[in-house]
Amino acid sequence: MASNVGGERYRVVFSDVTNFIQSMMAQQANWVITEGKLKKGSIVRLKSFQSQEVKGKPIIVVMEVEVLEQYGECEKIGLPVALEITPKAEATTQQAVKEQPGSISSNNFYGQKAQQPTPQATSRTLPSRPNNTGSTGSHGNIYPIEALSPYAHKWTIKARCTHKSDVKTWHNKNGEGKLFSVNLLDDSGEIRATGFKESVDQWYDVLVEGGVYYISSPCRVQLAKKQFTNLNNDYELTFERDTVIEKAEDQDNVPQVRFNFTNIADLNNVEKDTTIDTIGILHSIGEVSEITSKTTSKPYSKRELTLVDNTGFNVRLTIWGATATTFDAPVESVVAFKGVKVSDFGGRSLSLLSSGSMSIDPDIDEAHKLKGWYDAQGRNDTYQSHANTMGTSMATSGGKRDEYKTIAQIRDENLGMSENVDYFTLKATIIYVKQDSFSYPACLSEDCNKKVVETDPGQWRCEKCDKTHPRPEYRYIMSVSVSDHTGQLWLSCFDDVGRSIMGMTADELMALKEEGEEKKVSDAFAEANCKSMVWRCRARMDNFQDQQRVRYQVASAAPMSFPVEAAKLAELIKQYDLNSDSLFVR
Repeated sequence: MASNVGGERYRVVFSDVTNFIQSMMAQQANWVITEGKLKKGSIVRLKSFQSQEVKGKPIIVVMEVEVLEQYGECEKIGLPVALEITPKAEATTQQAVKEQPGSISSNNFYGQKAQQPTPQATSRTLPSRPNNTGSTGSHGNIYPIEALSPYAHKWTIKARCTHKSDVKTWHNKNGEGKLFSVNLLDDSGEIRATGFKESVDQWYDVLVEGGVYYISSPCRVQLAKKQFTNLNNDYELTFERDTVIEKAEDQDNVPQVRFNFTNIADLNNVEKDTTIDTIGILHSIGEVSEITSKTTSKPYSKRELTLVDNTGFNVRLTIWGATATTFDAPVESVVAFKGVKVSDFGGRSLSLLSSGSMSIDPDIDEAHKLKGWYDAQGRNDTYQSHANTMGTSMATSGGKRDEYKTIAQIRDENLGMSENVDYFTLKATIIYVKQDSFSYPACLSEDCNKKVVETDPGQWRCEKCDKTHPRPEYRYIMSVSVSDHTGQLWLSCFDDVGRSIMGMTADELMALKEEGEEKKVSDAFAEANCKSMVWRCRARMDNFQDQQRVRYQVASAAPMSFPVEAAKLAELIKQYDLNSDSLFVR
């Protein structure tokens, strides 16, 4: 099925010999398809699913399915017909038939087309279901979170609030406001919901972490802003004025929290700044310390924890604020973290985000397995840190960070096309620098560099620092076209590299432009052309206007050193056997 923002959706048709029905696989069940276990004709056991009605047609959303591989794949069994919606009293006996939908015809797998249903059969409603699955008398049809989309109307979800943010405020030239967000969870998945302005006053005190609620439309379903959430859902919710939220009497039949764990050894393969879930044994606990923010001058409490797991690795994890000061879990507890950020400080380290959470000794299989392993042998094991492996990993990766490439090799080897970041060094000459947008107004606060907005003349506001400055500091953000003897490439450069290219700061160049010195500005760009430099770059896949492309970002650049380049050529010449007639490299 089409999915607008990442993730995959699969539609499957199931038959029990008598009837067939459309179904949608929840993302947590996709593995049976992607690993090739679920095939056409497979015999399966549906272990967890929810029934729904969409546009008068019954469907099921499958959360868990077991493929009985011992039975292989059959051609077909019987001549099943479409399952029709029936009243509760007749649900077990009365079935209507209709033509199988063309979109799920499966090459006529289910036999010949059946008769058209009677008009009365299509207007009936689904049978009532217990509160935790289908419909609830007063709340109508309960949708699984996985099935929500902008095309769903008049829906109700029953979900647990697993996280609630603090109220945040903003100020800009368009006004001011406040917002908060919650993460909602049911058997099928998770989704983020945000309330703005009046919704904060209306719902912030109503929604409590751990509580289960019925949430009913009108409530806007829109594409998720992935920069603000790490949940695995294409969509997010926005509370509206008439959104209905009620606390559910039954608080038990909704899962507590869902994890997607990364073990500690695999952190070396996780890209910096990625948000993950992890679980480990609490090996040591540091004391609470206090740091002062350079941007806001506010003090923050922090505590460092050390986790180990059965992969033989340990990792340092930092918790902040009230979580750090109130932390009281004993050493050797099992701790599960949801929403931690990966850093490359000290090889690999973790930091619990403000939107993250942790569970002490959770009642889940992964926790029980870890505890059993630790009691049996882990208590006496020694553990390796990622700081000890970074040099080795760089050496065994072929020295990618320092590997020289030509532009043709960069394209031929598809650098940046994989999930991982590729590093390379390039010797190339500048042939053009884009002049229409070469800088941005940045915050004056130390180590901030965020873009500021001019709210009034002489008033430049930074949302991150919550400060207003009389002027900005302009910083370079440039696109440069470079060339070598094999081709041409566009590179993205930031402030430090821009200063090396232009020979002046962005503030100085903007001052010339604002003073009307167009010739001096043009001369500065002309002077940058034809400079030969050594570029250390990283290539990665990027999304731009809903299209994927490879972005080549410059980490550093320096003018070409001819003595250094000559020494490299001399080393290369030594690889040739000059005492024979052959010029093959040894």
